[in-house]
Amino acid sequence: MKHIRIGGIKMSIEKINAAREQIASTSAYKTLTEFFDEGSFCELDAFVKSGDGFAEVTAGSGTVEGMSVYAFAQNSDISGGALSSAQSKKLKKLYSLALKTGAPVFGFYSSIGGRLKEGTDLLGGCGEVLKLASKASGVVPQVSVVIGDCLGTNALSAVSADFVIMSEKAQLSLDVTGKNVGLDFNFSHGNVAIKAEDSADAVAQARNLVPYLPSNNLVPAAEAEANEPDGLSGKCIVSKLVDGGTKLRLFEGFGDNARVRLARLNGQVVGVVRTTGGMLDCKSAQKAAKFVRFCDAFSIPVITFADCEGFECLKGAAKLTAAYAEATTIKISVIVGKAIGSAYIALAGTGANADVVYALPDAVVSPVNTEAAAFIMSPETMNVPVSEQKAAADKFAGENLSAFNAAQNGYIDGIFAEEELRDALVSALDMLAGKRVPTVAKKHSTI
Repeated sequence: MKHIRIGGIKMSIEKINAAREQIASTSAYKTLTEFFDEGSFCELDAFVKSGDGFAEVTAGSGTVEGMSVYAFAQNSDISGGALSSAQSKKLKKLYSLALKTGAPVFGFYSSIGGRLKEGTDLLGGCGEVLKLASKASGVVPQVSVVIGDCLGTNALSAVSADFVIMSEKAQLSLDVTGKNVGLDFNFSHGNVAIKAEDSADAVAQARNLVPYLPSNNLVPAAEAEANEPDGLSGKCIVSKLVDGGTKLRLFEGFGDNARVRLARLNGQVVGVVRTTGGMLDCKSAQKAAKFVRFCDAFSIPVITFADCEGFECLKGAAKLTAAYAEATTIKISVIVGKAIGSAYIALAGTGANADVVYALPDAVVSPVNTEAAAFIMSPETMNVPVSEQKAAADKFAGENLSAFNAAQNGYIDGIFAEEELRDALVSALDMLAGKRVPTVAKKHSTI
């Protein structure tokens, strides 16, 4: 008969429990338990060692608002959260599981750098993680939450995500010397989508983002109960149409002439692009293009509210036009102001390949700006003093370049008053719910 070594088992259990208590007391573990729904966190590779201690990252899965999510948090309490080959192995396993099961990945970054003594092993591990993250791009949503130092290779990994949330005292830069690392710099350069006051707020912002995301590129984002719009006077048209309390602002500090949002319309998640009049600058065009590509990757319908007289930047115009033209997700455009020339083509015309185009009654559609159109099409109208030419051009546009004229020529599907527009958009989403678009086989576009 074999003898059971009770003492050895007891000692082993005590050792395991002591290790669990040590890990559970770290800031990274606490961050993940705050992020996941209570009691849902399932840790991966909890006892993996790096050097003389545990690996510098805590990783695992759980649910957030009921949706399965994978997440990791660099552990600044263990060797400053320094990157290592052990940390890379844990992250590789997490990304591999996320790809297999089709669930989003959230990364919480706080690290002093890397274990440089590991040399090329460190670089190789970082490269493998970046490769898997790139493979996951467009397959599962990825969100980076920067709550501490995130420099060098760490920063490259973080900004490769779909969205970056960053707290005020955090640092984010490829430059390990600490140049241009602050929140304001990164927010104004489009690296950060959402600002957070501190680490706790960053975790809360991350939880708030999850319900707007689908699990992967094969399933739609979960629907919710519909709310009536806020309907507040003086608010932008988007606030008057989408479900109340559901508008999530993104990339507010980058590009002044376009706004991008995730929101819900009658309970369904939609991506909203709104141009704010005048000429669209390069940053705004790039921001809108990036957002449209994200929505398209995960089949989130895009609703565009167009009020734009053209583009300031040719490269930005090309990128935005290509993003709309290639997108096969549901695309609905609403002309709420002026849609002039290339802006009409990119946002609401044949270039955008919109499924449905609506307009407000006072919208204007023209191949050139209204004054030039008046001079070309009706020179006698502009035979007035210079000070009166703008008013004359506006009158000409109202009579000859109206949305009604465009609708008569088949370029606008419907004209609605503001109070009628929500019902029209909801009906259009229902009509287009089964949209399927075959595309030509290719690796990727080059624009």
